Amino acid sequence: MERKVIVIVGPTCSGKSNLAVSIAEKLDTEIISADSRQIYRYLDIGTAKPSETELKKIKHHFIDFIEPLNDYNVSRFETDALLIIDKLIEKSKVPVVVGGSGLYIKALIDGIFNSVDVDFEYREELKKKREEFGNEFLYKMLREVDPESASKMLPQNWKRVMRALEVFHLTGKPIWNFQNNYERKNVNMFIQFGLEWQRETLYKNIELRVDTMLKDGLIDEVKNLLSLGLPKNLNALNTVGYKEIISYLDNDITLDRAVELIKRNTRHYAKRQLTWFRKDERINWLQVNSDEDLTIAAESILNSF
Repeated sequence: MERKVIVIVGPTCSGKSNLAVSIAEKLDTEIISADSRQIYRYLDIGTAKPSETELKKIKHHFIDFIEPLNDYNVSRFETDALLIIDKLIEKSKVPVVVGGSGLYIKALIDGIFNSVDVDFEYREELKKKREEFGNEFLYKMLREVDPESASKMLPQNWKRVMRALEVFHLTGKPIWNFQNNYERKNVNMFIQFGLEWQRETLYKNIELRVDTMLKDGLIDEVKNLLSLGLPKNLNALNTVGYKEIISYLDNDITLDRAVELIKRNTRHYAKRQLTWFRKDERINWLQVNSDEDLTIAAESILNSF
């Protein structure tokens, strides 16, 4: 039996989730969410989780998966998601993976190295330097010892920067040396489909979604999260939508400015997602510009199975 897996990728607000539900329903299968924020409980409106109706209709994995205070990384996702894929294929079902977290998708399809141990003392040292001098200081450290890895990261991705510094500290070799030499034997046939909208239409979708999130109670959701005692600098809350509303609640910016920043930062995030996915030549891109086009995209994907 061929071990086929459908993978649907694309930028935020591109209709990936609705498309995945439509396909999973027709194939009588389940969905594996590859979204690094929807895994957290209580972060509902700001992460645009599938509706209760959709969750009841089709079983979704990795939605409301862990508490916001808990750690979860891409290596664990690779392991956990592959186990679910195995179970679904054993039931003669075609798994449907959907998400916009590029690193999660890459780990699932190509594997991600996890061979270098953790130096907790050095990690604590780096954390203290970050608290005292900021993200740019760590980024400068990495640029000095491993400019190639630094060129593929941003200062605000401080966890990745820290990990790269840690690997170099432990081995004297850049982190890409281990990534490039890692190869996982893949028994699954991952067939990727990407949704690509005209930029103007995608940006209108983003504007509409942000307005809808606010009407649906995004501010109250953030207030509730903080009332649970979650630290404002928590990784789960370092997310577009949440961090801007926290700044508003702290009286650092006005609500109008917060909304403006959410829309702008979401557009920037969508652009980064597209840049990431366009590098993968295995993705079959589907041009969409309306809900009708999404229906046609669903038919196109189903016809290939």
